[in-house]
Amino acid sequence: MSNSSSSISISNVQLQHISHLTNYSSQIQTHTNPLAVNPFFRTFPGFFLTSSDIVLRHNVLDLSGTFPSPNPPLAYHRAGPRNQILFDPVTVRAAIVTCGGLCPGMNTVIRELVVGLWELYGVREIFGIKAGYRGFYSYDPVRLNPKMVDDWHKRGGTVLETSRGGFDLKKIVDAIQNHGFNQLYIIGGDGTMRGAVEIFEELKQRKLYISVVGIPKTVDNDVGIIDRSFGFQTAVEMAQQAINAAHVEAESAVNGIGLVKLMGRSTGHIALHATLSSRDVDCCLIPEIDFYLEGKGGLFEFLEDRLKEMGHAVLVVAEGAGQDMIPRTESQKTEKDESGNPVFLDVGGWLKSELKNWWSRDHPNELFTIKYIDPTYMIRAVPPNATDNSYCTLLAHSAIHGVMAGYTGFVCGPINGNYAYIPVDEVAKAKNKVDTRDHKWSWVRSVSNQPDFIRS
Repeated sequence: MSNSSSSISISNVQLQHISHLTNYSSQIQTHTNPLAVNPFFRTFPGFFLTSSDIVLRHNVLDLSGTFPSPNPPLAYHRAGPRNQILFDPVTVRAAIVTCGGLCPGMNTVIRELVVGLWELYGVREIFGIKAGYRGFYSYDPVRLNPKMVDDWHKRGGTVLETSRGGFDLKKIVDAIQNHGFNQLYIIGGDGTMRGAVEIFEELKQRKLYISVVGIPKTVDNDVGIIDRSFGFQTAVEMAQQAINAAHVEAESAVNGIGLVKLMGRSTGHIALHATLSSRDVDCCLIPEIDFYLEGKGGLFEFLEDRLKEMGHAVLVVAEGAGQDMIPRTESQKTEKDESGNPVFLDVGGWLKSELKNWWSRDHPNELFTIKYIDPTYMIRAVPPNATDNSYCTLLAHSAIHGVMAGYTGFVCGPINGNYAYIPVDEVAKAKNKVDTRDHKWSWVRSVSNQPDFIRS
């Protein structure tokens, strides 16, 4: 890497270790990858990857030293097929499970795992686990094949069904062992990935020859390290439709406000990207930014000025924004959902009430209309768009190649556009917050002209 004034030589990297089944047994026999003789593939030089094929975590460096870059730079194993595999396809018994909330693309991932295992590697024993983690010990596995899953990519939700909670480590691993599964494909969010870490560690403790891979799923795009999670682009596209509707409602009323609540418990990525792409949003509220209602620089003052200028306004709020401002009963302060997350109150309903109270107090004789739209379940339940469908296929194939090669305890995903294998415990701990100091948030403020909510 060089430019006209300086150059940098990278002689070594900090390669993040991925567990491999050979770490636990030296008696494992390897097999030639069946892709080498598959008539649909041309195995040109470089088709099969090696341990020296890596993906850098950071591909932008500051040569001036003003902003320190990681030294040595972090790197991950590149995802893709290996020349030698550790699983004989005839002996594989693969299990696929979906956990947590719905997200566009879940059925596509399942379909592509089934078709990829079957067509690429000749695996015939493939099973779906119903209803999330509890399905391992509560229901019989469902046998899957390409004919059965043929049109699943056209459906929203997950045909395997899903649930939150139900994580009983001993019961799950006992069931895995009793069913003879030796490959686990776990699709879910950060809580699911934390469960995958525990399953992986328990399998190691029991010295079981079983490979575990996580496929990160979160419509909020809050999984760290990877570029984005599947379903996110579909979610932004659907969010735009809700914003468009809110804009039409608002501009068709006297002093009309369109209020849209979008998903985003801890991060505001959907709200941010939908705001940037719609151009109709006057104010975007996300969990990463505190805001206030009353006084100079507050939301009410901004909206009043906007209504005077334009006659209408559109307000987008992520579900996790402003939660500390909403009054709670004592029981609500400690309430948890089945995954152990704090139960959020409806920030959209609360904002609607506060806006109505403000207007009736300060402008009692003027017309005022609020149209509140909550498209959460419409966004979660739709099939993926073309981009997410293709992405789900690449994720599934990356997972299959890694598992067949003997890697375990990892997650697959794109880093700087290149697919990589990442230790599952890293992903379980990493968060992807909106960086309010970077260019994207500046673009949001320049597009909406909203206040920064910093009290003077």
